[in-house]
Amino acid sequence: HSSRSHSVFSVHVTCHDLLRGGTAFGKMHLVDLAGSERLSRTGATGERLTEAKNINKSLSALGNCISALASKSKHTPFRDSKLTHLLQDSLGGESKA
Repeated sequence: HSSRSHSVFSVHVTCHDLLRGGTAFGKMHLVDLAGSERLSRTGATGERLTEAKNINKSLSALGNCISALASKSKHTPFRDSKLTHLLQDSLGGESKA
């Protein structure tokens, strides 16, 4: 099995205030992105080529989302990859860096 992939570790926390009766929710994603490859230089074939294409596609989708958010575009393409869809609520809205 290849180790070339993105890794996402998600922590979800729910805090109940027993004295005041309130509830707070939090979520944190720790993300390790695989590096992109220039396919023409690596000479990858078969499964490795498919894997490299998928990695490059998801990194490109992440860049497109960040660009759309930075330019305050009306549409942010979060559904273009599983990675951006998973990180949607952390990239936009009320997310904190």
